[in-house]
Amino acid sequence: MITSKNDYHAFLQQDAMALGQRRTRPKLFGDDIWKFERCLRRREYYLSLSRNKKVLFLLPLIANHLRFRKLSFKLGFSIPARVFEEGLSIAHYGTIVVHPHAKVGKNCRLHEGVNIGATNGSERAPVIGNNVFIGTGAKIIGDITIADDVAIGANAVVVRSITEAGTTWGGVPARKLSDNDSHSNLSKLLF
Repeated sequence: MITSKNDYHAFLQQDAMALGQRRTRPKLFGDDIWKFERCLRRREYYLSLSRNKKVLFLLPLIANHLRFRKLSFKLGFSIPARVFEEGLSIAHYGTIVVHPHAKVGKNCRLHEGVNIGATNGSERAPVIGNNVFIGTGAKIIGDITIADDVAIGANAVVVRSITEAGTTWGGVPARKLSDNDSHSNLSKLLF
């Protein structure tokens, strides 16, 4: 969670590495996903400042909120602040829905069509570990835990906890496919 300006810069740097970016800033045209992630991190930073009652950041917080909503609608993302640790990598435009009470560790890579949510109006959402790859169309639903270094295949439906670290899962409902970890699916700059 971002609590200081140093945290903010560390998150930005780790997100850029997770996206495979070697530049320090997005291009003026294009790089929309990177711009979204930077806006998300800026939102988290402003929210931490507003929690500390620093009224000076009220106008930047409002401006950031409007830009964040615009990018969210444009890209099809429903990703709340304070869910993902540093190293978030979104692979493509497309619908991604994340529950506000979900917790996702460092270096997570998401593809389009992913849903990380709760069931039946519950506020108990998934807790996902570090270095997790989530393939296209995967659904992770309910009060479950995903271990570190797990790869979840395309269109998998995960409704039970995955406690074995460094494994690959797929299918409906998801079952273990192999003992391969997620590292081959993540940016080489992270390792």
